[in-house]
Amino acid sequence: MTTQVYKRIVQSQVDAAFAMLEYCIRNCPAKKWNGTIGKYPFWQVAYHALYCADLYTATSEDNWKLHPKFHPAGIADVQEEYPSRVFSKRELLAYLTYCSKRMRSSLKRETELSLKGPAGFSWLKFTRAELPLYNLRHLQHHTGQLGAYLCRVKIKSRWVKSGIASTL
Repeated sequence: MTTQVYKRIVQSQVDAAFAMLEYCIRNCPAKKWNGTIGKYPFWQVAYHALYCADLYTATSEDNWKLHPKFHPAGIADVQEEYPSRVFSKRELLAYLTYCSKRMRSSLKRETELSLKGPAGFSWLKFTRAELPLYNLRHLQHHTGQLGAYLCRVKIKSRWVKSGIASTL
C-alpha cells in the first residue's frame, strides 16, 4: 500500500468519525447538554474527545499549541478534571471544525519516512502511522458514549460508513 492510499483511507474514516461526533453534538437537546455520561456532562465528553483529537494532530506533545478560543484557561482546561467553564454547542461545533481541519493538515504533511518514525508523544510507544488510528479510536470511543446517551434519551444516533476524503 502506498503512503497516499494509506492517508486517503485514514482520512476517509476520520471524516466519518467527525461527522458522527458532529451529529451527536448537533442533536443533543439543550435540556440534555449537562446530562451525565459516567460522571461527566455530555458537553464535557465531547470537549474531551475534541481536545485529544486536537492534541494528536501535533508533531509532538511539545509542539501542541493551545487555542485561546477553545482553551480559555490555558493548559488547565485539559489537565484539570473539569474545564474552566461550560462550552456551548456552537463552541464545540466550531472546535470540531477546527480539529477536523487540523487532522486533515496533519495527515497531509506525513511522508513515508515520518510515518515510520515515533508518534511524538512520550506516553505513546508506536509509530506516527499508528497515531491517527489511535486518535480515531479515541474519538470513536467517546462518540459512541455520546451516541448511546442520545439513544437512551430517545434521540436517534447516526452511523457514517466513510467520509469525503479528498485527494491528499
